[in-house]
Parts: sequence; C-alpha cells; structure tokens
Amino acid sequence: MSTENQVVHPEVVDRPENWQTLNREIQASGRVQNFIEDAIATPDGQTMVRQWVGHPGAVAVMAMDDQGRIAVVHQYRHPVGYRLVEPPAGILDVDGEPAVEAAKRELAEEAELAASDWRTLVDIFTSPGGLQESIRIFVARDLSSVPLPDGFEVEGEETDMGLYWLPLDQLVEMVYAGQVQSPTMVAGTLALALAVEQGRLERLRPADADWPARTAKEQRDLELA
Repeated sequence: MSTENQVVHPEVVDRPENWQTLNREIQASGRVQNFIEDAIATPDGQTMVRQWVGHPGAVAVMAMDDQGRIAVVHQYRHPVGYRLVEPPAGILDVDGEPAVEAAKRELAEEAELAASDWRTLVDIFTSPGGLQESIRIFVARDLSSVPLPDGFEVEGEETDMGLYWLPLDQLVEMVYAGQVQSPTMVAGTLALALAVEQGRLERLRPADADWPARTAKEQRDLELA
C-alpha cells in the first residue's frame, strides 16, 4: 500500500483517558475478578451505563529456541469449553512483582524453562469493551531447562496440560486456519513472526519497558478502593 498523500496524525495512538464516573456499583466480587457497573458522563453531557469486569492483568511468554520453535501449552479453558494452544502465561497476582519477573516465574512453572534474553514483544487489552485485563507478551530466547520452582504445586487445569514445541511458521498457519484462537497466542505469534521477518528482534523494547496500561489500572484501582 502506497504511503503517498497519506495524512499523518501523531495524536492517533492509544492513550490513557478517564471519563467522569457519576456512580459506581460493585455488583459481584470473585477470587480474581469483580463485576462492576458504572454510570459515566460523556463529553457531550449525556450519561451512559457500562458494565465491566475488573482484572489484575497478566503476562505471557513467547519462548523461542534456536531452531525457531515456540514452547506452547495445550490447556483446558472452561469458560469457552475449549482446549487452547497458548504460550506460558499467568496473572499478575503478586503485589509489587515486576511484570518480567512474573513472566520468568510462569515460564519456569509451566514449561520448566529459563531464558537469558528477554524483550517486550507487544502489549494488548484482551477485550477492552468489557474487561480490564491487559497483557504484556514477552519474547524469551537463549533458553535452558530448569526444575519447577520450590514450593510450586501443579493444580487445576495445569494437572492436564501438555507442553509442545511448534515451529513459528506452523503457528502462523494455524492462526490463519482458525486453529489457534487465544488472543495471547494470536497476537504473540503474528507479532513475533513479523519481528523475525523484519529483523526487529534486537530492536524490541527492553523487558522492563514502561507499561502505561498498568499505570492506568493502578489509578482505577485507587478509585475502586
């Protein structure tokens, strides 16, 4: 696609914005998530009501070996009634834990792997129309095997979860064939494939790059409190 005569709008990017909340009701609280209903003032003076689910956020890891294969898990997901192909991932449920440290922990727990090269691949909101969840997807390279972390106990879905190595090119084909539907797997696969094709891996953001979505979440959590 030609870029000639295209108008550049540097302000058209994702940016934090918070319309005034006139009334808030936490209608249900769960172990991980809360169900919230807000009455919100729109910029033109109207009022709209939105229901949304609070979420602590998560990290995911595209662990790539020197053969271009990706470590994936095959995990049952009860809400959708599917066993999904996913990267190792987990929620940010340890207060104060940096995202990259959480990612390292999840990679060890779900794949028994460690990595010496970590980069930020892409940040996503999984369903921003109704869910607060934001996910940072990392690329992990220079992999090595490690034992399960001390004190970690396999439970729930993870007791019946397989670990597989799939070539990145195969994962791309699976995405377009509709055989991979997890948003972390789809976004991670396509972003990583493009980064490899463009020679962008060494220019990806550092693992501890600023994550504005987390700052916005912290501000909203203060409102909820």
